[in-house]
Amino acid sequence: MILQLNHLQGKAAAATQDVIETLYGLLAEGHIDQNEFARLRIQLDWLQYKKNFREVVLVTTGEEPGDRPTPILHVQVDTRQVVPGCLKPAMMRAVLRAGTPEPGRLPLEDFKPFRTSIAWEFNRLYWHRLKDWEAATGKAYEAALPGGQSDANHPDAVNDGVADFWTLLRDLEKKGRLPAEIFIMEIGVGTGRRCGLFLDRFHALDQQRGTNYYPKLRVLLGDYSLSSLDRSRAAVQKHIDLCSFMVLDALNPLKTLAFLRHKILHVHLTNVYDNLPSDELLRRDGRLYFIEVRAYLPISEVVRITQKYDLPLERMRTLVGRLLEGGPDYLGDYDRGVGFWMDTWDAMKLEERLVPIEELVDSSFPAGLDAAKLEDVLREAPSELRFHLSSGALESFHNTIPLLYPRGYLQVQDIFVTDFNQYRLGFHGPGKLDGSIVNWVNGVLLQEVGERSGYDVHFAPFQYRKGSKTSILYTTQRE
Repeated sequence: MILQLNHLQGKAAAATQDVIETLYGLLAEGHIDQNEFARLRIQLDWLQYKKNFREVVLVTTGEEPGDRPTPILHVQVDTRQVVPGCLKPAMMRAVLRAGTPEPGRLPLEDFKPFRTSIAWEFNRLYWHRLKDWEAATGKAYEAALPGGQSDANHPDAVNDGVADFWTLLRDLEKKGRLPAEIFIMEIGVGTGRRCGLFLDRFHALDQQRGTNYYPKLRVLLGDYSLSSLDRSRAAVQKHIDLCSFMVLDALNPLKTLAFLRHKILHVHLTNVYDNLPSDELLRRDGRLYFIEVRAYLPISEVVRITQKYDLPLERMRTLVGRLLEGGPDYLGDYDRGVGFWMDTWDAMKLEERLVPIEELVDSSFPAGLDAAKLEDVLREAPSELRFHLSSGALESFHNTIPLLYPRGYLQVQDIFVTDFNQYRLGFHGPGKLDGSIVNWVNGVLLQEVGERSGYDVHFAPFQYRKGSKTSILYTTQRE
């Protein structure tokens, strides 16, 4: 048996001892045999997201490829959820039923890559019906963020961003390369506050220095949520004549903006990449496995929710589908529909299975990456590692950089993993943030894809808020 701690939480020491004692107890009582015990890999995590997709014990099953496939049991324990008396029954249930249907669960889908899971349909519903969620909770979505606000809106960060952009324009003007129209873009506008602050400060600096760049600005605000686009208008009202609002898929900005290829001087995103569909992979004994998931509801939660909202238990899966198709209005009573949506989301969990990477086609990888390139990137990474593929972030990056003017730059504020070893020191998602999904972004892969595409990718810490986990990615075309 191999026991691995993937966190730095000393307060979880008691839970670690509980795990060890529970496993030896299961062995002594004959619930697992010595061969199974020898093959066990136990990962001890600490999930900082209070709302997440994990039960206390998660067993991911699979088979090692070969002429005589060997079963794999990959056990993960969320030590934060461990309370006295819970571990033994949870471990027994998880290990003994590994690979077989769990009678206490209602599956909401078949096993599939996480990027195509029904969980992302809930995520989309949240952003399209954000006002409904906020009205029900009585809080704006930014209240769920660390510190209760977005780092994007920090005034010092905005001021420095404006100064950098103004300096670029001045340099281009001196070299006779400043375009007649200066296109800038915000993808994932949120409340629009960051864009409004940026334009306020840029206008003031432009007037102060008499450069007359401000009237040349063409400001593009893009989001796939009409609700977000509508609310952003108020924040940029003073600059509304310069602004264009567009429904845009962050996965493929180029599709909407092909007419602006090589014309945008500055593209900015905040906490967009961490909310794009992603997959996870497991490296075990040097082999790579895709992690497929299946969303489910514990039967106990199905009973509770259907009784609470006076709904037929046997139609729960159909009701979830109708919710995702038509929104909370589907149930007839709006408040009842919103409550059903929120309770179902809170209750939803994910089970997992492993698929050897050899069984997948290259279409499983985002543009700019394939199995051979991934193996090359992992050459010096730990042999035992669970990590994000960050499929959506890589796809968005690949479909954004062609929009950049030759001296233009992409700036992304987000939560990045910049060293594979970070995955062994903490949990990096997926977690639940209000009604949305959050995943840390694999910056190592982003850097690799960028460099192979002829771009330099750099990361800098967000120095404007003490304790912030945010980093700033800068991307410029290699000269």
